[in-house]
Amino acid sequence: MSAMKDEIRKEMFGNGLVLITEPMRTLRSVALGVWMKRGSRHESTEQNGISHFIEHLLFKGTETRSAKEIALIVDSVGGQMDAFTTKEYTCFYFKVLDEHVDIAVDLLSDIVRHPKFIPDEVEKERKVIYEEIKMVDDTPDELVYDIFSESFWKNHPLGRPIQGTMRSVSRMDLDMLIRFFRDSYQPSNLMITAAGNLDHGRLADAMRRAFEPIRNSTTPIPIAAPGTTGAVVVREKKELGQLHLCLGVPCFGLPPERRYREYVLNTLLGGTMSSRLFQHIREERGLAYSVFSSVNSFLDSGNLLVYAATSPESGKEVVELILQEFSRLKQGSVGAGELKMAKDHLKGSLMLSLESSSSRMSNLARQEFYYGRQFSVNEILQGIDAVTGEELLDLSREIFDPSSCTLAVLGQTAGLGMDKVELRF
Repeated sequence: MSAMKDEIRKEMFGNGLVLITEPMRTLRSVALGVWMKRGSRHESTEQNGISHFIEHLLFKGTETRSAKEIALIVDSVGGQMDAFTTKEYTCFYFKVLDEHVDIAVDLLSDIVRHPKFIPDEVEKERKVIYEEIKMVDDTPDELVYDIFSESFWKNHPLGRPIQGTMRSVSRMDLDMLIRFFRDSYQPSNLMITAAGNLDHGRLADAMRRAFEPIRNSTTPIPIAAPGTTGAVVVREKKELGQLHLCLGVPCFGLPPERRYREYVLNTLLGGTMSSRLFQHIREERGLAYSVFSSVNSFLDSGNLLVYAATSPESGKEVVELILQEFSRLKQGSVGAGELKMAKDHLKGSLMLSLESSSSRMSNLARQEFYYGRQFSVNEILQGIDAVTGEELLDLSREIFDPSSCTLAVLGQTAGLGMDKVELRF
């Protein structure tokens, strides 16, 4: 199932548009994505949420098709269509049978090139986004992450919510949206990736016809790396039955060798059911149903983040147990058995994730975006295998620094003294 690196083809058109394809001959599907290399971190304070707003609007109709007509075309071929915005990029993608690739190309290019910003539709979608913002406010695990990010990356675009705020979204008029779209959705900012039962030459010809007529008139948006300082931030939300915690430290994903170490470290800390956090906090103490860790990597920064949900009276104990695991990782090298288990889990989940055309398509884009090149599956597996216990010890001693650790707490916090918690480890 795994495609070798030399099967992946990359082509750059005269106007800067990049196309990357990977054949998967045993499948009948093709996943096709248009990636715009701008997200919420490229927005000013006044623009916060505009990338996400435009992502919504591009599905509301083009110069020749209504939103309903777009949906009917996708449904008529049994395809899947979706989009999402992150802090660093925006993606529109289709998944169709290989015989319907031309339909996907036509629709994607129409949506990205010829959207029709209809005033009534803009106002309807503004209301939809208001509801989305309210939904985040009603979803504690998402809200506590936003609270954490705002404090962790204080006064930096990475700390702002992707969907924007009620205030910022309310101030986006039609002219502002159109200007941002025209400046952002240009060939040098776009990347197209495709995986599945496809023919590169045929797809390249179709993309050339659809996108090469566009000329660039945009300039790059400079980005600055954020700084981080440790903090404890507490927000009261009385209607919640649990206390939701996010505890994180800075880490950096580049170069790839370092990223392998970070993912192995994350896996043994809280990435699996056999991980230290899951076993000690849930299985041994019964203090949480949900507890896990994750690595969030960006172009020039990132964090290793632990999330847990527990009863208010257990909040301090859970924080203390998390900090104890940080301390243990700094004190001695990981045992051979535990290290092997973490590596095997990572390799297994990687191989399973790459069995679908959609995940391959996304993987092509992320590797190009963050590294400017493609890694073969074997290269990644070898990178994971090469991680040593001593390297994890060195990494732990570097990143688990109390001075740069941030804790966000959400729930019934009154009288708990969570704001006085000392992050010592």
